[in-house]
Amino acid sequence: MTPDITTILTNLDWAGIAESLHTNGYALVPGVLAPELCAQMIAGYDEPVHFRKTITMERYRFGLGEYKYYSYPLPRVIQTIRETVYPHLAPVANAWMKALNITHAFPDEHTGLQQQCAAQGQVKPAVLQLKYGAGGYNTLHQDLYGDVFFPMQVVLMLNEPGRDYTGGEFVLTQQVPRAQSRAIVLQPGLGDMLIFTTNFRPVAGSRGYYRVSMKHGVSAVHSGHRHALGIIFHDAAS
Repeated sequence: MTPDITTILTNLDWAGIAESLHTNGYALVPGVLAPELCAQMIAGYDEPVHFRKTITMERYRFGLGEYKYYSYPLPRVIQTIRETVYPHLAPVANAWMKALNITHAFPDEHTGLQQQCAAQGQVKPAVLQLKYGAGGYNTLHQDLYGDVFFPMQVVLMLNEPGRDYTGGEFVLTQQVPRAQSRAIVLQPGLGDMLIFTTNFRPVAGSRGYYRVSMKHGVSAVHSGHRHALGIIFHDAAS
């Protein structure tokens, strides 16, 4: 019997994931989604009932490709991922706030974060599915959506690089103060979960922690189609 998504997520090495986030600003977790579930999500992309908005990236100079924002209520599996992953990341987020002397604290449960968002008029889900064809890419950006934002987010890959598409690497950049940017290039496989920094994170220096800015994007797809599920924990104003 295949374990359900709650069991899979609960049994992950969250201590190791937290260490990777503290050290690198990201954590790559293989094999979280079963291939059958990934295929179902891709098939659901063409069902309008699930979505509230479609964005053509080229129109806004975000890149070349398309993504759709899910509407509430979210599909059960996406809601489960959001609610199950968040409590494991909240202590990391609060440690980052403390290290950088930021007074904001994130609640232990995801419903508490949604309440913080709602108080600022952010009431729409910022969960999306992305689709890129040949030549598609996503420019470097940060997914903030309002005054309240959680410092980490998740992308889950829905198909297999090298088989379903080529190119399309995930790119993170880290801007260290008074230094050149550092690029991190990753290629998650089918069903893999990548947790990464949304906006900024602390890095230990000789005089304590300092703040580094992070952005992310996707390099050009050379052939085929790349599909991914993006889970952002804070809600959006629009």
